[in-house]
Amino acid sequence: MNIPINYTAPASLLHEKVILITGAGDGIGRVAAKTFAAHGATVVLAGRTMAKLEAVYDEIEAAGHPQPAIYPINFEGAVEKDYADMCDALNEAFGRLDGLLHNAAELGERTPLGNYSEGSWLRCMQVNVNAPFLLTKALLPLLDVAEQASILFTGSSVGLQGRAFWGGYAASKAAAENLMQTLADELQETSNIRVNSFNPGATRTKMRAAAYPAENPATVKTPDDIMPAYLYLMGDDSVGVSGQQFEMRV
Repeated sequence: MNIPINYTAPASLLHEKVILITGAGDGIGRVAAKTFAAHGATVVLAGRTMAKLEAVYDEIEAAGHPQPAIYPINFEGAVEKDYADMCDALNEAFGRLDGLLHNAAELGERTPLGNYSEGSWLRCMQVNVNAPFLLTKALLPLLDVAEQASILFTGSSVGLQGRAFWGGYAASKAAAENLMQTLADELQETSNIRVNSFNPGATRTKMRAAAYPAENPATVKTPDDIMPAYLYLMGDDSVGVSGQQFEMRV
């Protein structure tokens, strides 16, 4: 599905909402955090590099937006108890969660499967599949408390159609799409939580540069260009929409 054409988010779209963003220290996650905050949300910045999270925190505070929170976590090594501890901390601080953006990702190797290393494969599965599963499972009680809550997975075209040399990344993104669909189906009749995925396509990030080192970055869109999609899917304008795979053409 596509995002509504020319969608423009109201300035107060996310007023008083609490939204957790993984991989919030850089790239799309950083811009999403700043954009959500600019539309009234209290954002929880989750990631493994404290200095990057603190930099985003400072940018949001300097802009005069709601005070964010930081929750450092390494998704490559986190276990179930770490996610339960996060749930307890967020419950104590906020009592609910209105949104969860799964943005953190591991690119893995760009090589034929016959040459693919076990370590790279397992890291892709851990960061791109296991971590979102465990995080979502732990936070469902907080999301269920919200009047309307949104879980948004970051998709990829190689998660819908496998492509040579994309190995663990493609397989893990396919698994994440299925996870999204399964969760949406389970929650459809019993919860106000909606679950969708969004494929941002070619976007000017460090991961894109690593995957396509010869590409001119000026030829691809910036994270700011795709923020209307994230706002639509995280805000109440998308209430009632669940289990869908979205993409946005800019």
